[in-house]
Amino acid sequence: MREMKKGLWGILAFLLVMICKSDVVFAAEEAAEYVPEMYATFWALIPPLVAIILALLTKEVYSSLFVGILIGGIFWSGFTFEKTITHVFQDGIVGVLSDSYNVGILVFLVVLGIMVCLMNRAGGSAAFGRWAAEHIKSRVGAQLATIALGVLIFIDDYFNCLTVGSVMRPVTDKHNVSRAKLSYLIDATAAPVCIIAPISSWAAAVTGFVEGEDGFSVFIRAIPYNYYAILTLVMMIAIVVMKMDYGPMKRHEQNALKGDLYTTSDRPYANAEASDDSGKGHVIDLVFPVVVLIIACVIGMIYTGGFFSGTSFIEAFSNSDASVGLMLGSFFALVITIVFYAVRKVLSFSESMSCIPEGFKAMVPAILILTFAWTLKAMTDSLGAAEFVAAVMEHAAGGLLNLLPAIIFLVGCGLAFATGTSWGTFGILIPIVVAVFANTNETMMIMSISACMAGAVCGDHCSPISDTTIMASAGGQCNHVNHVSTQLPYAVTAAAVSCVTYVIAGFIKNPLISLAAGIILMIGVLMVIRMMVGGREE
Repeated sequence: MREMKKGLWGILAFLLVMICKSDVVFAAEEAAEYVPEMYATFWALIPPLVAIILALLTKEVYSSLFVGILIGGIFWSGFTFEKTITHVFQDGIVGVLSDSYNVGILVFLVVLGIMVCLMNRAGGSAAFGRWAAEHIKSRVGAQLATIALGVLIFIDDYFNCLTVGSVMRPVTDKHNVSRAKLSYLIDATAAPVCIIAPISSWAAAVTGFVEGEDGFSVFIRAIPYNYYAILTLVMMIAIVVMKMDYGPMKRHEQNALKGDLYTTSDRPYANAEASDDSGKGHVIDLVFPVVVLIIACVIGMIYTGGFFSGTSFIEAFSNSDASVGLMLGSFFALVITIVFYAVRKVLSFSESMSCIPEGFKAMVPAILILTFAWTLKAMTDSLGAAEFVAAVMEHAAGGLLNLLPAIIFLVGCGLAFATGTSWGTFGILIPIVVAVFANTNETMMIMSISACMAGAVCGDHCSPISDTTIMASAGGQCNHVNHVSTQLPYAVTAAAVSCVTYVIAGFIKNPLISLAAGIILMIGVLMVIRMMVGGREE
């Protein structure tokens, strides 16, 4: 670990020397549009790659993300001090925190933290844990219940991560399921479920990128080809039922069976408000707020899409603003929850108000990581990473037609992993695919669009700087690097099988036959891994 820290400080020292060697520019430039020398080159992908590698090596996410941000600022400024600092702080950190969409997500995150604190203090979480202990008898049952709830909450990935984590954490803790495993189950039922759910914020995003076509119809037809999402669900259920784990997750699960749910000493959510286990709470004190939250968030999202102005339900969801909808919905759910607890005399008004700072504090780690991740994405965008990948894709579009879905899937994985955004990957790749295949090969267009979506979700699922991955860590109250390192082997396994399935689909062009082949291959791969690593004793 000391060597890792020395390496980190060495990188910082090198960057400082490079800045000091450069010319210091203090005069404001009057140029109408500044384009850095490294714009739209391979160097644009270096900052996120450095941040990801450092985070995995040092197990320290904040400084790793900041080093990536700093490298992005240095590359953008051409190694000048003033422009580096102003770009990192003014265009980066201040810029992302001034964005209304990002602020809406942060407000939603804080409100969810407050509601979790309220449910804990009211005894709802403890009561649900007691109820679940009577009805859910095994670790397998606890994990399958988590997967089922994650599938049912398909509206939005942020909402999914935090809600499933809040509801199922007491249950999985009772059955000694590690926080790393809980975070994986949450993460794997967030984006992979949303991307195959027609009524979700993700469906709305995808339909908006398919210009010149019936976006919703294309999304529906692409669902059977979305192999990564479907195979991830198959893999999760198989791992739980077969009682197998591998990679770093195996050690976390073995330690959890001995009573240590975290494995590592770093527990950023350990100071979150503990559940009131005095017995005064009832299951309704958790179920009612969660149901109200779901209903309020759905109403909030269709409101932003114009449903109450005469727009149809489906169209309203397609036009919805997830940030505003979730923010408004969660606020009204919070107010209703406070009133509900006051009427039931479970919590007084002053006790409810004291949960506000506690809930905020519980979400500070997630807010910090999200802010740094958004800033790193801003640095990457300013270096033209999207334009670089788009140019590579356009040049590679010709030839090897049958292998193109697999190639698009891999490109989507790489881009989403490096940038931490699946929606941004949609925006880059889907228009290219539509332009290449529109009015020429409709089947290949649908298959390739689905490969874009699957690759984007896969890269987003693997990336430490993805907001969904960060939310899953918060929902499972798990150390973020622990979540990333334990989830990565599982996601890579699903990605490898998905890539082979896309190769098959490129030749067969039948979604059901290809999917059947992919499921058989996935089960076979897991059985081989189980033979190699052994099962898990309850």
